[in-house]
Amino acid sequence: MSHLINYPHIASMVFNTPLYADPTLVRAIKAVLEPRLLGRMESAPTSLGLAQSQPAVEANSNQEDRYAKSLQVFGKLAVISVHGVLVPRRGVITASCEELISYEYLRGQITAALRHELVEEIVLDFHTGGGSAMGCKEMADFIRASTQIKPITAIINFAAYSAGYFLAAACSKIICSPTGGVGSVGVIIETFEVSKWEEEVGIKYNTFYRGGHKNDCSPHEPITDQAVAEIDKRLDKAYAIFTGSVAEYRGLDVQAVIETEARLFDPEEALQLRLIDEIAPAQDAINAIAQRYKSTPTRSIRAQARAYDTACKI
Repeated sequence: MSHLINYPHIASMVFNTPLYADPTLVRAIKAVLEPRLLGRMESAPTSLGLAQSQPAVEANSNQEDRYAKSLQVFGKLAVISVHGVLVPRRGVITASCEELISYEYLRGQITAALRHELVEEIVLDFHTGGGSAMGCKEMADFIRASTQIKPITAIINFAAYSAGYFLAAACSKIICSPTGGVGSVGVIIETFEVSKWEEEVGIKYNTFYRGGHKNDCSPHEPITDQAVAEIDKRLDKAYAIFTGSVAEYRGLDVQAVIETEARLFDPEEALQLRLIDEIAPAQDAINAIAQRYKSTPTRSIRAQARAYDTACKI
């Protein structure tokens, strides 16, 4: 079953909100949205049909069953994909063939892996340019707490930028493919203004509101100094959370993280800066992890459940 999401709703997740996303991803999303928002697409529909990217299950199944059924377990490893644009809630495939995955779904998948009797280690398979800042810190902290129950290895296959790197940094270990990349430890907010275009086509919006900041960043008029000041506050806060968390997770000095200036790094540079731990092809890395568990006895489900409950109380 597909879901219909109006373009203005999608725009609200892209503009005027902090994004942990690399510039290439931001430009790609804007290239799809802007012509539609401005009515410049021939035969453009009024809404965008989006197909689910996450496995559908029976309506009477509870969430835990849903996540357990969609979990990929190979031997004693659970491999969870972190691909596409990261969003707070339930992911989809966009009309531009850009996959979305939600923090909510990732949390459910990791929880299912933590509770799985056979799983000894979790592998997060990253290929993402990042996404929403909203929910990212909470997800990263959950990953970090989960590493106390079972090891979680991030395999960069082939990109983990911005929000993607935020999550990878929280893992027990980061292995990057030889042609992969990490970084973009930064935050961006873009506004969308169409006041000049509206003037050209003869459209005028009259906005009535209460509360001095209610109309900040309106697309129908030039941005104000007041709105810019508010944007700067949000950027500073989101940036401090990102850089501080990466520094904590990776055992780095915060200033060293800030000095990356949101650059994108190849594996050799990232290894030198201690942003990753190892360079290896993804399949080789998974094979090496699997090999470690060939003769390792599996812990009982009761012991794993106790460990999980203890972590949840932290």
